[in-house]
Amino acid sequence: MEKTILVTGGTGYIGSWVVKELLEKGYRVRVNVRSMEKVEKYAHIKNLPNADSHLEIFEADLLVDGSFDKAADGADAIIHLASPFTLRFKDPLKDLVEPAVKGTRNVLNAANKSATVKRVVLTSSVAAVHGDNIDMMELGVKEFTEEHFNTTSSLKHQPYSFSKVQAEKEAWKIHSEQDKWSLVVINPSFVMGPSLTGRSNSESLQLMKDLLSGKYRFGAPELYFGFVDVRDVAKAHVLALENENLTGRFILAERVASFMDLVAVVNRNFPKQYKLPKMVAPKPLLLLVSRMFGLTPKFVKRNVGHPIAFNTNRSKQELGLAYTPFEQTVVDMVKQYREN
Repeated sequence: MEKTILVTGGTGYIGSWVVKELLEKGYRVRVNVRSMEKVEKYAHIKNLPNADSHLEIFEADLLVDGSFDKAADGADAIIHLASPFTLRFKDPLKDLVEPAVKGTRNVLNAANKSATVKRVVLTSSVAAVHGDNIDMMELGVKEFTEEHFNTTSSLKHQPYSFSKVQAEKEAWKIHSEQDKWSLVVINPSFVMGPSLTGRSNSESLQLMKDLLSGKYRFGAPELYFGFVDVRDVAKAHVLALENENLTGRFILAERVASFMDLVAVVNRNFPKQYKLPKMVAPKPLLLLVSRMFGLTPKFVKRNVGHPIAFNTNRSKQELGLAYTPFEQTVVDMVKQYREN
């Protein structure tokens, strides 16, 4: 019998790839949208192979109590991706933390009410593992693992990261209070790669647009990120869904690379086609102009010039994920940018 999977946030950057992966594997998929009338927001998943027979769209609001109850009833599992991902906000509590926590609570309460849901896969982030790159040095560790939880972010400093911590902790709390469904958490690093949505409203896509449009041509910050391909993130969710023996958290990162490593990949594959930075911007200068780039001086102090490392053995050995090389991810992303 075909299994039915409820996917929250299934129209988004990562979610669309998850839906594509599930449909290709023959699952029946339920995806929520805020408004059925805005067809342009979900047309890209309606047009996926097998969508005609295996995709169901329903109206639900992450912040409305009981909104997912009907969709969870009859579903075998839930993949909960929906959460705000924006670094542009007015009120961090109202715009980030409360929606992330309440949304998680509403979806997992629907799982509790459902007689059929046996498995939940939650999308968190490495932002719930660490707050700033300097955390690694302050903790005296050589790499971050699934054992680490971010303790340095707050409403005032790194509020997006703080929202991911609070939402994930809420999920583990709700999970611990029941025994009907199991929980696996996926903690991706910075997600890159091509988009199915046709929109550029994810921070990952915005970063690439800013880079290629010349925003950083006078110098790039010495920032280090874990990077992972969006298609690998989607595969990881499905692998976590299918292997019922898996529990706990899984950090996803193909590698750690600097901003200038990203620039080098673009230069190598698209030589002399973009106004890319040729040098690293000095940290003292970044401290002076940080707010022009949407950064705080505290962020610059605690992240710029501080390397980072992640242990991804669990994702490779237990989850069985084979990563797409970073260079391929960047090339595919730039190619799509050029086509649009």
